[in-house]
Amino acid sequence: MPDVTITIGGRDFQVACQSGEEHFLRAAAAMLNAEAEPLVQQMGRLPEARMLLMSGLMLADKTAAVEDENRQLKEKLAKLEARPAPQPEKIEVPVIPPQVFETMAEIAARAEALAERIEERTKA
Repeated sequence: MPDVTITIGGRDFQVACQSGEEHFLRAAAAMLNAEAEPLVQQMGRLPEARMLLMSGLMLADKTAAVEDENRQLKEKLAKLEARPAPQPEKIEVPVIPPQVFETMAEIAARAEALAERIEERTKA
């Protein structure tokens, strides 16, 4: 079990942790130190227990705020997920009736016949 030296509020502490978890301990200590440093700067030298207590309470307050926000977001997500799926949008695609194709074919045939007659007249 390795011993890790952490600094909180300008004071060093020796703390034991499980092997491989040193980085978690250092990260947690850095968070606690971030709360302790402003206290030490504002109030000067505090008794160790008071500094750790105040720092812990400030960190706990931030954690509670994050947990509250997380709870609210989970509730909002649950409401959104509980909504029924929207009805698919109905899109109407115009369909060309079969008579139109027949009429177009007939017009094309007449146009070709007229074109042939015109060609015959121009050759004669």
